[in-house]
Amino acid sequence: MTGLYPFLRRDPLDLRASTEAKARTSLELRRRVLDEMSAALTAAAAAMAAAFRGGGRLFAFGNGGSSTDAQSLAALFTARGLPAVSLAGDSALMTALGNDVGFDVVFARQLAALGGAGDIACALSTSGGSPNVARGLAQARARRMVTVGFAGSGGGRMAADGLAEHLFVVPSASVHRIQEAQATLYHVLADLVTAETGRSG
Repeated sequence: MTGLYPFLRRDPLDLRASTEAKARTSLELRRRVLDEMSAALTAAAAAMAAAFRGGGRLFAFGNGGSSTDAQSLAALFTARGLPAVSLAGDSALMTALGNDVGFDVVFARQLAALGGAGDIACALSTSGGSPNVARGLAQARARRMVTVGFAGSGGGRMAADGLAEHLFVVPSASVHRIQEAQATLYHVLADLVTAETGRSG
């Protein structure tokens, strides 16, 4: 078993210290992004609330762990009575598009078919550079959707190409810390949108 999980051979006190250090780092990072991005969160919430009030829908998307976060984000809004869907949720559609057309367009094709002016595209990526996420955001902008992006590190293509009107770049190189901070950000964003729209949360 220890061959598969070498950390099990470590001293329990070392493991505890490591865990506590990671928890502190995570908490400090989440507090930092909430402090530094409060104005940006308020602006994004106002734009999203206006879109929802106008009959808009939210489309969330991402790859891997970010796909799971996109599903969580969509469920968070749906539970509050706001229309939201994760574009990675339909495995048949995702694999059909990936196989028949190309994985780079799995989100853009769905947004071209389902999205329109007044809808919301919410993209999640730890690097900000995933080609299919970038193409999804580009499609959303072309269709005059409200665009929201969550990225890490330096923001990748989301930042370099200005793909999201409302961009939240978590200042970390750790995938784990980025995803934890992103989850905190989109939960707060959902609370703000809920308050703006008068929905129960």
